[in-house]
Amino acid sequence: MQKGTHVLIVLSVSLRLCVSVLILAGFQTVNRSTACAAEPPRVRIGSKASIENIVLGELLTHLARAAGAKAEHRSALGGTQIAYQALLKGEIDVYTEYTGTLEKEILEDEHIRTPQQLRDALTKRGLAMSESLGFSNPYAIGLTDRRASELNISKISDLARPEHAGLKLAFSEEFVHRPDGWGGLKAEYNLPLTPKTMDHNLAYHGVVAGSIEVTDFYATDAEIQYYQLRTLEDDHGYFPSYHCVLLYRQSFAEQSPEILAALKRLEGAIGNTSMMEMNARAKIDHISPTKVAADFAASKLGMKIVLPRPASQMLIYTREHLYLVCISLAAAVAVALPLGIWSYKWPRLGHAILGIVGVVQTLPSMAVLVFMIPLLGIGPKPAIVALFLYSLLPIVRGTVTGLREIPTNLKESAIVLGLTSRARLWLVELPMASRSILAGIKTAAVINVGTATIGALIGAGGYGAPILSGLRLNDVSLILQGAVPAALMALLAQAGFEAVEPFLVPRGLRLAAAGKN
Repeated sequence: MQKGTHVLIVLSVSLRLCVSVLILAGFQTVNRSTACAAEPPRVRIGSKASIENIVLGELLTHLARAAGAKAEHRSALGGTQIAYQALLKGEIDVYTEYTGTLEKEILEDEHIRTPQQLRDALTKRGLAMSESLGFSNPYAIGLTDRRASELNISKISDLARPEHAGLKLAFSEEFVHRPDGWGGLKAEYNLPLTPKTMDHNLAYHGVVAGSIEVTDFYATDAEIQYYQLRTLEDDHGYFPSYHCVLLYRQSFAEQSPEILAALKRLEGAIGNTSMMEMNARAKIDHISPTKVAADFAASKLGMKIVLPRPASQMLIYTREHLYLVCISLAAAVAVALPLGIWSYKWPRLGHAILGIVGVVQTLPSMAVLVFMIPLLGIGPKPAIVALFLYSLLPIVRGTVTGLREIPTNLKESAIVLGLTSRARLWLVELPMASRSILAGIKTAAVINVGTATIGALIGAGGYGAPILSGLRLNDVSLILQGAVPAALMALLAQAGFEAVEPFLVPRGLRLAAAGKN
């Protein structure tokens, strides 16, 4: 066998890897189903991607474990719609939500006016909610106290005055697009202003630095007191009440009533001051949300929470990241290599294939992930599919380019020797194209390592988790904990492919390439 034909082993290994993963998943499913009778009740707790919701998610996790449940916290699941859809699909059992968000965004079409109407609307969807946890966290608009005094602004209606038409506004993307956000606020107050969109956490730094002047707050944000910001009076009463509640599946309440009762110990237990203090400890003092939640449970609920001995978190991130990259890359090689061969054999079909994978490559990664959630839920599955799609173009293009660049005289010699089309492909064409094919796979691997960090937004884990935590906490060291290993993994992937190149690419091709250089 020629050395170059080892390229085709990649296809076989990829297919075997995919099959092995499916078989392993099947065995795990069988094992879980046979052992479920002996296991403690299981609860999957979700949280949106804000420090407050993550701390509350950790608090619920502590309560569930103390009640004997096997609790899993699927942390930082992006925005409201991602967490809510995960609840509807059964990906999670409970998460903390706000009544104003339920009324004005999630159930906007129901035109809810009373708490009972809200509960009835949730019941129709197989959901239920607790009483208030004790605090309300409405939206607010504000700026620095110093700038507010300079401009003589104390209420939202003051922003409509002609002399303030040049104010620089920046709001979070979610606030700009929510029904209870900027659009309705602008109409209610007749505001002649056009805001920019900016990450909620970065907007605080923009306000303090003076690059923007007005942004949206949450009433319990720790930054309000820390940066001496002024919340403008909602003098038209536009924003509804945002009481924090537990939103949960009715099936969870029926299957684990004792666990739900344990979680409901939080009803009325958290005041606005307590929530702001917990947010400040996590965000300003950089204390882990797990510890913040445990301290609150000990001091306010009289619980003794024994924090588990932390495993090597970086090892967990690395394992999760490798899982996302390896599975998606193996599947991409298994699909893209045949697509590249077909594109070479049938040029008209090739134009269509390259066009489709090229369009896929241009799609924003966040849009692809969100699109996948209704189909595959949250966690690794949608992230793997998205990474698989982004890996197709470089491998298909590398395969097509390598096959097209084979000298015509070599192709003709293979025909004269009487080789069949299949034999020419395996013994001549693919070995000759192996260097270009490997380059495409190498490019796909490097792209995958970087893009996989986005998967943390939907609970897929990996190096994106510390990066997102660092952005929320404005903690550069946390960002580097994810960014540096991701960069190193990309370099190792590239070095690994270069190391195996002598075993996959015929020596003559390597010598010829070296001669050109």
